[in-house]
Amino acid sequence: MPHNRTTFSKFIIEDQRRRSNPDPELTALLNDIQTACKFIASAVSRGELDRGAGAGEARGSLRDTATDIMLRECESGGKLCGMVYEGSDAPYRISPDYPQGRYLLVFDALDGSPNLDVNVTVGTIFAVLRAPSGVDSPATADFLLPGTKQIAAGYALYGPTSMLVVTTGAGVHGFTLDREIGAYTLTHPEMRIPSETCEFAIDASNERHWEPPIQHYVQECVDGQAGRRGADFNMRWVDSLVVEVNRILIRGGLFIDPRDTSDASKRGRLHLLYEANPMAMIVEAAGGAASTGRERILDVVPGGLHDRVPVILGSRSEVERLNRLHAEYDRGEALTFKTPLFKERSLFRTV
Repeated sequence: MPHNRTTFSKFIIEDQRRRSNPDPELTALLNDIQTACKFIASAVSRGELDRGAGAGEARGSLRDTATDIMLRECESGGKLCGMVYEGSDAPYRISPDYPQGRYLLVFDALDGSPNLDVNVTVGTIFAVLRAPSGVDSPATADFLLPGTKQIAAGYALYGPTSMLVVTTGAGVHGFTLDREIGAYTLTHPEMRIPSETCEFAIDASNERHWEPPIQHYVQECVDGQAGRRGADFNMRWVDSLVVEVNRILIRGGLFIDPRDTSDASKRGRLHLLYEANPMAMIVEAAGGAASTGRERILDVVPGGLHDRVPVILGSRSEVERLNRLHAEYDRGEALTFKTPLFKERSLFRTV
């Protein structure tokens, strides 16, 4: 094993030292988060060995375990005054047994948990916000901040290897868990998303519910070299946001989880506060872009803890292309198709 690798703890300490206004409390909080991710990685790796329940019960049990780990490890450090997580009815208040900090933490403890049944990579998504001055017991309104107010964001992957990817606003860095020494070590410094790509991820089973701009974009990609794009595209879909974003950071690409027109009351599928916003911060810090199709995700002001939004993120040129298609559609301009996708035939050709 190389002995000169930089551990996550050392990296964030040095990162803060380089800043004009270092924040040791943020350093301590990020260390608490990485500790929680190590425990969750261990629990995920055990799988059915620790449970022996049915598939659905195992999913729920492991999600609850991961949530409890995040709450326990991050609460005791004394740097938080509140948390919000996937499934919470209201902000989680820090126990009076621990000091109250000045940060807020939002997280999805086990993103992609439906994939546990088939042993596909899952992960944790998180973001750190600063609590309003003088607030010791934050209310719901104190969490309803746009993504531009995030001061750190990241995700952990639990797969063939366990990774932790983090940004504090300047660059995105990936760390791999070295189980021999029990530390995340720097393996992917300064991750950057290529501005152009020939790969996109979307759930094609929902094609009938896409808005015309999404239909138009996918048709262009499916037409390949014979179409107006003049290039062949690969299509992916794992239904795990951490996996999709990690692939984009490693080799470029586009992730699309658009508005579903079957239910006008829902703007999108992904939660703004603890899914879309953290990933948007990471993607933008890596040179990519993140949009709803009509506005920058980080500019959206949440109206509730569990608000959902459409998500388009990844290589900047492709996000901008979809933004233009949405703008043209909203202006009433016709989006013409060279082939009758979603009219006489499906995305998937039949003989």
